[in-house]
Amino acid sequence: MPADEKMVMLRNYDLWCEMSDEEYEALNVSHHFIVAKKGDYIYFDSHHLNKLYFVKDGYIKIGYIDENGDEIIKEIIKEGEIFGQFALERNNLNGEFARAYKGNVSLCAFNIEDFEKLLTKKPSLAIKYTKQMGEKLRRAEFRLVNMLNKDVRSRLLAFFYNLARMDGCNASSVSYSMENFLTHDDIAKLIGSARQTVTTFINQLEEEGLVKITRKKITLPDVKKIEKLVIVT
Repeated sequence: MPADEKMVMLRNYDLWCEMSDEEYEALNVSHHFIVAKKGDYIYFDSHHLNKLYFVKDGYIKIGYIDENGDEIIKEIIKEGEIFGQFALERNNLNGEFARAYKGNVSLCAFNIEDFEKLLTKKPSLAIKYTKQMGEKLRRAEFRLVNMLNKDVRSRLLAFFYNLARMDGCNASSVSYSMENFLTHDDIAKLIGSARQTVTTFINQLEEEGLVKITRKKITLPDVKKIEKLVIVT
């Protein structure tokens, strides 16, 4: 793929959006693009993975299989997000898998050694990457605290609120709508509950006017109200 086409694709990511064509060429970026079909594994229980992935299009399910053979979902990520060896260490995924979800996906992949060299050459890029990883870890901590300390209803409210914030909802938003790419089973696995329980609580939240869910959209009619409930609970 020509360098200018690669640069256009990379600019889909916040990490690269401010880089000029000249800077891109000078850095001699080494990476390749991958297209995976729906259901394909990008990796599965890999103990020798040495790559960092950026999602260009589509959704990726990240998870692992527990001792009972059940699928545990850690997160579902979308365009612009990062997965793989994002700590820039070898073999630290501990049985994790990454799978194309909902449809075909397009990815940009780096060997971690090449990406480390890139960060060394471009300190401003390293700072942005560090901030992104800090935010990723903060979200993981937020989810863990919710699972340990809150009931299902509270976890569900926090989940929808955090999902909206990640999608672009801000302090000035009165109401907010976002794409619905999740099933009730997905949500249940992400908040540590059962599908039937989640369905029951979603119905309750809809009756209370706190959320509205269709096949294509999730809407928070009153963002401030949700925010107050999340803080209180």
